[in-house]
Amino acid sequence: MSEHASWAAITAEDPDHSQWYVDRFRGLAAEGADLDGEARLVDALLPRGSRVLDAGCGPGRVGGALHRAGHHVTGVDGDPVLVAAAEVDHPGPRWLVDDLTTFDLGETFDGIVCAGNVITFVEPALRRDALTRLLAHLEPGGRMAIGFGDHRGYGFAEFRADAAATGWAEDLLLSTWDLRPFTPDAGFLVALLRPAAAGGSPGPR
Repeated sequence: MSEHASWAAITAEDPDHSQWYVDRFRGLAAEGADLDGEARLVDALLPRGSRVLDAGCGPGRVGGALHRAGHHVTGVDGDPVLVAAAEVDHPGPRWLVDDLTTFDLGETFDGIVCAGNVITFVEPALRRDALTRLLAHLEPGGRMAIGFGDHRGYGFAEFRADAAATGWAEDLLLSTWDLRPFTPDAGFLVALLRPAAAGGSPGPR
């Protein structure tokens, strides 16, 4: 199995992987680990009570934290094991099983968070489809916070080009969820994006 395999390929080869992932974060939570860094950044971007889409919500730690902060959260993930865990561990948000490359919830959100390397687990040929579907679910004045590491085979320049090609504009690039500046040697990217039609800086040329 390639280290850059999609989530679907990983779970097809190892049916226990999803439960391992759930148990990993339940263990970290039980140990008192700080698991809310992504949610803190997103909360700072939005007025209290905003509608937030947690795209690739996994077992719900980010969306759960945003719900506890007072936001109205919908989480979407293609893995039913992870969504079932979110329903148990983080009641309150609406948790849905759906494919980020094709989903259509028929509504838009004030903000979107896509954390945990989610975009890198999408099949490479479908990443622009996912970015297109995410844009379709965002209010014109909204923003998306999306983060992933460079160890997953999706280069930052390639991602930025894909985002620009699918109608996203860059507001700010960071190297961590705790607001450290993005640098050329950064191993992680947190991109704050908005619809290009709503203004903002263009992507790479």
